[in-house]
Amino acid sequence: MVYLFVGMGGIIGSLLRYALSLLAEDIWGDRFPIGTLLINLTGAFLLGWFTTRFGDSKRLHPYLITAFSTGVIGSYTTFSTFCLETVRLLEAEDYFKGMIYILLSLFGGLLFVKLGQNFGKETGSTK
Repeated sequence: MVYLFVGMGGIIGSLLRYALSLLAEDIWGDRFPIGTLLINLTGAFLLGWFTTRFGDSKRLHPYLITAFSTGVIGSYTTFSTFCLETVRLLEAEDYFKGMIYILLSLFGGLLFVKLGQNFGKETGSTK
């Protein structure tokens, strides 16, 4: 049964990712993969917040926790797209943008998970 919840969450997450990537490209263009960066950073924040706020909680059914963390956030964020876009920047010999993208993605992701955890602690007890 949990597979059904994860699958439904995956549909939601992938649709959100696709919509946000189109919106970001419309706003900022495609010279830098800002859409994927925003998606991965917001996903890192949401996963940090959610697991801190609800991970050990009895307020949500375990299926819902898995559906959101693995299904929605797992399909919303996209490591493979990050890797492909980085390789494309490097193949185009745009090394500066490639390195900036790597650094922002890695350290930004770590920072946003921590910020999400802190926000989760502030918005309620984890128990």
